[in-house]
Amino acid sequence: MNQTRRQLLQAAVVGVPMLGLAGFAHAQTSAYPGKPLRLYVPFGPGSGSDVYARYFGERLAGRLGQPVVVENKPGAGGAIAVKATTEPPRDGYTILLGSNSPMAVNVSAYKSLSYDPVKDLQPICGLTRSMAILIVPAESPLQTLDDLVDRGRQSPPLNMGTYSAGYQLAAAPFLRQAGFKWQDINYKGLSQTTTDVIGGQIDIAVVDTPTTVQIVKSGKVRALAVTGVDRHPDLPDVPTLQEKGYDGAVHYSWTSLWVKAGTPESVVNILSDNLLQILNAPESREYVESHAGEIMALGPREMRAFQKSEIARFAEAVETLGFKPI
Repeated sequence: MNQTRRQLLQAAVVGVPMLGLAGFAHAQTSAYPGKPLRLYVPFGPGSGSDVYARYFGERLAGRLGQPVVVENKPGAGGAIAVKATTEPPRDGYTILLGSNSPMAVNVSAYKSLSYDPVKDLQPICGLTRSMAILIVPAESPLQTLDDLVDRGRQSPPLNMGTYSAGYQLAAAPFLRQAGFKWQDINYKGLSQTTTDVIGGQIDIAVVDTPTTVQIVKSGKVRALAVTGVDRHPDLPDVPTLQEKGYDGAVHYSWTSLWVKAGTPESVVNILSDNLLQILNAPESREYVESHAGEIMALGPREMRAFQKSEIARFAEAVETLGFKPI
């Protein structure tokens, strides 16, 4: 991890375009928001992105005095939600909950991308980050990560469920080093992925922690490892991939908020200022931590720099691991 990226993350985790004529910009600021806002989520209900969109959307609505309507638009690795966000006009009434998949991973994961996450979107702020988790059915004979590796080296290949290219890349360093044989099963969202793990339709899944931790605690699935630098505080008996000897197998999913590029700076500032205050409130930190995540409070400039560092990181991972773009 380079020094700039490390400094950005450390600062974030501790919590802390074109413009029209001046008169027009002032009018936009004084009038904004004059109607409900729409918040698009690139994944289905129940995903970590969905959970955080609804929490922060409700609090933003309270501060702005206008409803924030959350709408799920899953599919195509987040491209459907991104394209909907980039439709005219550039007025700040359509917001995207962007995760690392549509905002960074897809640049390298897809042969042809229908949008440019840097040129087409303007960051508002960073929101949260969380590690991924490897889960198997509760009735699976695979009790430990070592069991999984032993079975994964045999035939036939295990079926591994993910719902974005980001999670495929998150698992890739471990799978490659372990000599693992697997077949990717791609889902549109977390809910169907975990449902199929619970039902034994797939052998293993790599998913986010915000809603999966509670499923693990309920005994419906078994957690074999997490992708954090340290063990997850709510799953102290579950090892990290790194501590099991898999170098580079550290991955955090992150969420952030975006508007269409060219949105007036005055509008971006209204959104960013309000959201950063929400993020730094103790109740927000408690909520995010209760959903197995961490606050990642980055302003627009820091979020852009972080996004670019993530694009570079995933591009390097794709090249190193021989990942074939979709």
